[in-house]
Amino acid sequence: MTFQNELINWYLINKRDLPWRHTKDAYTIWLSEVILQQTRVEQGLPYFNRFLENFPTVADFANATEAKVLKLWQGLGYYSRGRNMHATAQIVVKDYHGIFPNLHDELIKLKGIGEYTAAAISSFSSGEARAVVDGNVFRVLSRFYGLTTPINSPGGKKEFYALANDLLYKQDPALYNQAIMEFGAMQCKPKSPNCSVCPLSQECYAFNHGQVNVLPVKIRKAEQKHRHINYFVCFEDEKVLIRERQAGDIWQHLYDFPSVETTEEYEWSDSSFIDRVKSVFGSKADFTFISAKKHILTHQIIHVQFFALKNYIFNFNKQKELNWVSLSKLDELPQPKVIHDFVLEYFYKDKME
Repeated sequence: MTFQNELINWYLINKRDLPWRHTKDAYTIWLSEVILQQTRVEQGLPYFNRFLENFPTVADFANATEAKVLKLWQGLGYYSRGRNMHATAQIVVKDYHGIFPNLHDELIKLKGIGEYTAAAISSFSSGEARAVVDGNVFRVLSRFYGLTTPINSPGGKKEFYALANDLLYKQDPALYNQAIMEFGAMQCKPKSPNCSVCPLSQECYAFNHGQVNVLPVKIRKAEQKHRHINYFVCFEDEKVLIRERQAGDIWQHLYDFPSVETTEEYEWSDSSFIDRVKSVFGSKADFTFISAKKHILTHQIIHVQFFALKNYIFNFNKQKELNWVSLSKLDELPQPKVIHDFVLEYFYKDKME
């Protein structure tokens, strides 16, 4: 039990004081776990607080509009998580009488809840003996035991989950799970961990074999796809023309501007680009360059250019997702971060200075 005891002792001294650690309410823990997926605690904490303030119960969450959920989610990325949470809240109200499940086998049935999240919620809320295995746990186990199987391979996941469950401290699963996750987040960091003060360094394979910067092993993913999206901003009578993005692409049901996507980045004065724009917005379309940004997603790098557009033609009957809205209304609508940042810089520049 030396490994488990060292982790727990370290945790009791070094743990962060986080709000979801003061409750066994499955709904509150679910909020924290989903919001913090692929998100640092420092970034996710304000979102957690906002969601709990706006939706103190799962029924409040279920009764909200998707637009409000996505607006609160704005800036976190991976918007499918927000949509899945909304769907799950509605299922809990409908099928579980508004009482959030706290056992693994019920949790795993809910939308957006995978093996890790189900284990975390059940462990922290009900004390169920389920080992959590997130990126922090993969890293601690790989380094300490010298495991070289890629953590993102089917064999690696099976190997690490088996070891994690063997090591689980059955007398207090929640305490142990919190300890190993926190240890990976604060002590056994991905880069430049402070091994000189690590209580596990004496027995750590990676430390004793110079493998700290090698482990864990991960199969490299395919290169990110590059996309070039050119946005055209139409502003008239204190209103801006916006578009609701549809299903089948990034930023589903978020709001941006009319756009033209190209296979490469063009200068605004390039004749072929001008011809392409006029073919979409009419032969008299007049546009000027405003700014350019780069937005990085998990599998895509989005190269964005913004243009002010005048003398355009739109077929509103055909493009029903287009609407004129006031800036105050736009503020209420969920937007991709790159659009939100542009709106602040372009429309509210004077107020920001």
